[in-house]
Amino acid sequence: MTPHDETLDGGSGNAAQAEDAAPGAELATNGIPNLRDVGGYVTADGRRVRRGLVYRSTALDAASDADLRSLRERGIRTVVDLRTASERTSAPDRLPEGAVAVDLDVMADSPGSSPAKLAELAASPEQAVQVLATTDVDAVFDRIYRELVSLPSARASYRALFGALADEASLPALYHCTTGKDRTGWATAALLLLLGVDEPTVIEDYLLSNPYLEGKQEQLLRVFAAHGGDPERLKAMMGVKAEYLQSAIAEARSSYGTIEGYFTDGLGLGPDVQQRLREIFLD
Repeated sequence: MTPHDETLDGGSGNAAQAEDAAPGAELATNGIPNLRDVGGYVTADGRRVRRGLVYRSTALDAASDADLRSLRERGIRTVVDLRTASERTSAPDRLPEGAVAVDLDVMADSPGSSPAKLAELAASPEQAVQVLATTDVDAVFDRIYRELVSLPSARASYRALFGALADEASLPALYHCTTGKDRTGWATAALLLLLGVDEPTVIEDYLLSNPYLEGKQEQLLRVFAAHGGDPERLKAMMGVKAEYLQSAIAEARSSYGTIEGYFTDGLGLGPDVQQRLREIFLD
């Protein structure tokens, strides 16, 4: 069963309601698709990731006033934006009252197509039809997800993100990119893996972006098909596949051996910070 819409009734719910929701459940909002509490999952040693401390979502540019009130009720202190400068300029976040914005451009050092550029492509059906006709989307995402691990800008951004999450003064926090599936997807997967959630569960959580983003994608798919494009090719770009996340995991293991090695040697967050994250986020 896919968890869905368990909290935030029109943006008026509260964090306490989330305790009965399935882990990974989408929180119902007016304008923030793919909003989820990262907590609720059980680790391999039987501990549970605490709820109400960190959330993930799409960008907050379309958040309604009710959505912002709900985020404020959840106590959000920090909103970490993993988008490029151009994405932030074209669709600036609306922040809940009292929240501090932290801008981290994960893909700043990417020499080729990034999730940001792919999102722009999806918004231009004529161009998308031409480009996707000759593009191996799976190969593009394999490279992108390896870059999420290896790019200097990605390592600096995730170091800052996880460093903030290790500081209780920053919590509760919310992090996001544009659609909350790629840059945000790796952030969530890396955190859950570090906390001890098993890989199949992490992948299952990652794949929930597909049903949660369907409504946002339907109109684009119709327009794309009307211009002669194959909707399945666009879906591959707008959604996620287990293989995408597995590329990032493989890159982390190849370069650093373990998820702990990725945090230590890739991000510069040693055992003390890793232990602090476990103390904060695990019951």
